[in-house]
Amino acid sequence: MLPKSLVLVDDDLDHSDHLARCFQQLGVVVHAFADGGALLADPSAFQHDFYVLDLMLPTVQGIDLLKILRLRTDVGVLVISGQLGEGVFKKVVDAGADMYLSKPVQCEQVEAAVMAVQRRVVKTPANDMPWKLDRRAGELLVPDGARVSLSEMDMAVLECFIGAQNEPVTRDVLNRHIGQTEGEDASDGLNATIYRLRRRIERATPMLVPLQSKSRVGYVFKAPLVLI
Repeated sequence: MLPKSLVLVDDDLDHSDHLARCFQQLGVVVHAFADGGALLADPSAFQHDFYVLDLMLPTVQGIDLLKILRLRTDVGVLVISGQLGEGVFKKVVDAGADMYLSKPVQCEQVEAAVMAVQRRVVKTPANDMPWKLDRRAGELLVPDGARVSLSEMDMAVLECFIGAQNEPVTRDVLNRHIGQTEGEDASDGLNATIYRLRRRIERATPMLVPLQSKSRVGYVFKAPLVLI
């Protein structure tokens, strides 16, 4: 499952050209920009199906560009960067990225990452059907019939979204519910918990995973979720 169109924003032209050729060979229409400002100046800046961003850009930095995109679109965003340092992953996820890869990367890695994110964000006819949380069995029942085995931590996280009605649940609320204390370590622990839960769901079903990050707020479950 690949997007029809994809935007690459990277000032490393050799890297960008290489990835562009890889996706063009797969039938994806690729639009490349050397800077975030150039993308934002384009009339169709927010009309594409997927975005792949670098963090270190000449004018509009990748994090700022990511935040702007998240105000205008819910499509997939993959960050690929060589930027290192403590807290980079947290900063990228908090800003709304769906996935982060560190350079150098191979085309196969990027293709797999794009496909994994695309499965989550593509809307399907079943996106309004309820997901069911079976506390007794310790399972999440997917509308397509799949069953996802949950850990106690997974169950605690998902219970926070019961009754939220597609509204975001803050990190503070989630951390308190799963017994985490406030602070950077708690945020990293929550992000890791959410990541593992998403992966568990992805392995069980090809459906869009409705558990998504909400920049600078927390997480939202973008589908009906009921307790049975």
